[in-house]
Amino acid sequence: MTPRTWAAARDRLAFPLVAAIEVRGLERRYSDEVLAVAGIDLEVSEGEIYAFLGPNGAGKTTTVRMLVTLLQPTGGTARVAGFDVVREAPSVRRSIGVALQEAALDPLMTGRELMRLQGTLHGLPSDEGRRRGDALLERVGLSLAADRRVGTYSGGMRRRLDLATALVHDPTVLFLDEPTTGLDPVSRIAIWDEVRRLNDDGTTVFLTTQYLEEADHLADRVGIIDNGKMAAEGTPGELKSQVGIAHLEVVIAAGESAKAGEILERFGVPMPARDGRLMVGLPRGAADVAPIVRALDEAGCAVEALELVQPTLDDVFVEKTGRHLEGAADQQHPEQQPAVEEPVSG
Repeated sequence: MTPRTWAAARDRLAFPLVAAIEVRGLERRYSDEVLAVAGIDLEVSEGEIYAFLGPNGAGKTTTVRMLVTLLQPTGGTARVAGFDVVREAPSVRRSIGVALQEAALDPLMTGRELMRLQGTLHGLPSDEGRRRGDALLERVGLSLAADRRVGTYSGGMRRRLDLATALVHDPTVLFLDEPTTGLDPVSRIAIWDEVRRLNDDGTTVFLTTQYLEEADHLADRVGIIDNGKMAAEGTPGELKSQVGIAHLEVVIAAGESAKAGEILERFGVPMPARDGRLMVGLPRGAADVAPIVRALDEAGCAVEALELVQPTLDDVFVEKTGRHLEGAADQQHPEQQPAVEEPVSG
């Protein structure tokens, strides 16, 4: 458990949970034959990062559009920041920030001009809008590029500017639609860091992503929608525990595999060997690794390689939906990928 997650759990024990997003029986029907969202329930507490995942056509985008008041439900109810998305839509819009996947940023305007325009649209006094805009440009690392036209920005810079424009009115709930899709590893990390900082400051984040590793890294809880219905929901750890246990893969020196296999069986559930690797399921996970290594060493079995493999959110997604998420093939952590150089932005 991370310090942030532990702090959130501690606070929830001390204070009653308050729902930042509360959905009951939410439905969107386009015709008698097309029911895009089929009566889903979900709840996101104040201060959570909630990742919402689903295959193409599952109802994910339709759900988000209803929550941000761009599309009216045809059934059920939804409240965001305490306001009904149908009856109190203007109050919802004043309380939320929205950064969609395709940022609608005028390429001929400068970053600073766009921030001031956003402040004006939200009714901020000019001095306050100017101060708020400049502070947010500094926060997302764009202060040195603030007076350049947005058309000269890299993809990562445009996503950071879009995030800043969504924050100018200090929303309590932030909706991020695939915020790092198509970005290089350095830009992805910058967005991740800013999302964490915003959440540490108390902002509730509702995140859609095609990167399961991103959801695993950022989210307190994950919801998976498929065919318009909620297929699974829980913390990343809870969901992964539903699809199996961790397993250990061991490569043993030639001639010692049989003896090593007998030792591994004492610690867990034997699994078929693969590509010369002995494998055993470990109900206690990492706690079993050290005793296994000692036992192999005492038996004179030379270990050439060893890896503890945990269930992944991709395993969960496949089990719940029968499909891989679009970004599942790109699951390497950004810090392990070669960086793509981006123009310095300040």
